[in-house]
Amino acid sequence: MSDETPICSAKGCRAAAVWVLAWNNPKIHTPERRKTWLACEEHREHLSKFLGARGFLKDVVRFDEWEQTGS
Repeated sequence: MSDETPICSAKGCRAAAVWVLAWNNPKIHTPERRKTWLACEEHREHLSKFLGARGFLKDVVRFDEWEQTGS
């Protein structure tokens, strides 16, 4: 594991990640596959809406909880 602080996936954002947005594109991924985007507090809703509008968003979990589950 890296010692670097994970950062938000929003374009141009350098804030620390607080949320994990788990998603998959059903046209190209198997149903159990989960890709992830990281989000700061400011961008969580925007990124969630972007993925949700496409039917890709599967789960939103706090980053520390995601790490504890080993997902």
